[in-house]
Amino acid sequence: MRAVTYSNFGDPADVLRIQDLSPVPPGPGEVTVELSFSGVNPSDVKARAGTRPGVTEPPFPLIIPHSDGAGVISAVGDGVSVSRIGQRVWIWNGQWQRPFGTAASHITLPDAQAVALPDAVSMQTGAILGIPGLTACHAVFSGGCPDGQTILIHGGAGTVGFLAVQLAKWAGARVIATASPRNFDRVREAGADIVIDYASKDLSSEILDANEGKTIGRIIDVEFGRNIQTNAAVIAENGRINAYGSAQDMAPVFPFGPMMFKAMTLETILIYLLPLDLRTNAVKTLHKALTDGALTCPVQKVFALEECASAHAMVQDGNRTGAVLIDTQ
Repeated sequence: MRAVTYSNFGDPADVLRIQDLSPVPPGPGEVTVELSFSGVNPSDVKARAGTRPGVTEPPFPLIIPHSDGAGVISAVGDGVSVSRIGQRVWIWNGQWQRPFGTAASHITLPDAQAVALPDAVSMQTGAILGIPGLTACHAVFSGGCPDGQTILIHGGAGTVGFLAVQLAKWAGARVIATASPRNFDRVREAGADIVIDYASKDLSSEILDANEGKTIGRIIDVEFGRNIQTNAAVIAENGRINAYGSAQDMAPVFPFGPMMFKAMTLETILIYLLPLDLRTNAVKTLHKALTDGALTCPVQKVFALEECASAHAMVQDGNRTGAVLIDTQ
C-alpha cells in the first residue's frame, strides 16, 4: 500500500514522505478499508509537529498520520460478517493510539471504527465526520437537545463551529455566533441568527445585547482560555460550557468564584475519548442530520497523497473556510 509516513517530529516538508508498505491483513474483529479520502485536522498537524501536551518523541517508530477518512471495506477478519465487504464507510480514531492512520491507500482497524456511510452521503463528507462532525454533534447535544434554547457558538466559521451552527439550528435552537467579520455572511448562511466580531473590545456586552440582556444557558467554545472571562460574564445560572479547544491559552486563570456562583457546568471535549454510548448517539444524530439535508460539510481543498506536506501547511496556517482532504488513491 502507498502511504504518507513520518518517524520524527518537525515541519511537514522535512518529515513527511511517501512509502510503499506491505498491507496489513485484518485480524479477528478487524476490517481493511480501501480509502478514498483522508481528512487533515489540526490535531493531526499537532501530533506530527510534536506539540501535543506531554509528548516529547514519536510514540511509534513509523507513523501514518490522520484519524479521519472514508472508503470501501475490501477485506474482513474472523468474526466480521463477509457482507461488510464492499460497504462504504467512514473512519473514526484511525490513528489514535495506533501507528497507522488514514493517510494511505488502505487502513486496517477494528470493525466498529468503520461506520457504514449513508447512501446519499459523499465520500468527501464521510472523511470529515470523524473529528469535526462528532465534535460538533457532541458539543451541541451534550446536556440535552437545545430545542427552544439560545446557544452561543464561539468560532462559528471554523469547521467544527460551522457544523455546530447547522446542527443547533436543525435542533431548534437560536444561535448567536462569534467570527471574524470577513466570515459573517458564511456563518449566517449556516443558520446563525446573530454573528458578532470575536475580537470586539466589549464582547460580553454585545453578546448580552444580542440576547435581549439575558444570560446564555449554553456555550460552545473553540478557544476556552481566550474567552473565559467573557463566558463567566454571560453564562446563565446552571448554564453549560462545552469546550473543545484552547490553543491560544492552554493554562488560563479560571474565575472559579463567578462560575461557582452561577453553578455552571464545564465539559472539556476530547472526541477521541468519547464513551461508546455517547459516540453511538452522536453517529446516529449526524446521520439523521445528513439524511435530512440539514448538514453540509464544506471542503476547502483536496490534495494528492504526494502533497500531504502542503495540506498540513494549510491546516497549520489556520486561515481556512472548509475542510482539507487528501485523495488517497
